[in-house]
Amino acid sequence: MADDLEVYEKQGFGKRMGFGKRPALLVIDFINAFNDPDEFGGGNIQSAIDNTAELLAVARHLDIPICYTSHVYAEDGSENGIFNLKSPGMNDVLIPDTYATQVVDELAPRDGERIIEKHYPSGFFGTDLASWLARRGIDTAIVTGCTTSGCVRATAVDAMGHGFRPIIPRECVGDRAEGPHEANLFDLQQKYADVMSLEEVKNELAKLIPGQSHPDE
Repeated sequence: MADDLEVYEKQGFGKRMGFGKRPALLVIDFINAFNDPDEFGGGNIQSAIDNTAELLAVARHLDIPICYTSHVYAEDGSENGIFNLKSPGMNDVLIPDTYATQVVDELAPRDGERIIEKHYPSGFFGTDLASWLARRGIDTAIVTGCTTSGCVRATAVDAMGHGFRPIIPRECVGDRAEGPHEANLFDLQQKYADVMSLEEVKNELAKLIPGQSHPDE
């Protein structure tokens, strides 16, 4: 890993883009099916949910826009696509308005917080997430969720493509396996996003919105 990092540094990758002025919190696919090892969960996803609950409390306290995604497919198969050829079991489980596709209780959305249903990895693809953020003057997307190697990565890359600065709190994203989790955090940090600690993200939010203490202080 040290040799890999040296190559990226030599070529000028891995610079920090930093926060803009108007952040939003994205909670990607922290739904029951992705937190169940017998379905599509496992690994460190529960830990990421626990840490995201802490960040969510801060975001609510600071009145930052919050948007969730849930990965769903119509029960009649009409919304199935190419992605389902790689993971055909998902369309049998991820049915709208079922326990499997509800946001986990620890992060349950409140009134005024948006939930977007999606069919592909990125929270932006085929949804109005970009325009929803733009209407609110957002320039920074704090991306939490699962999986790091799948929907988190795709959302972060698309966030950058739409002109939002992707920030990934390391402790707030999870994957069913450690190898893909760490490899994708490395790659995201080098080319597409700022991977920061949860504490760093909280400190940056405090700088943007001074005079507000965290809810646990």
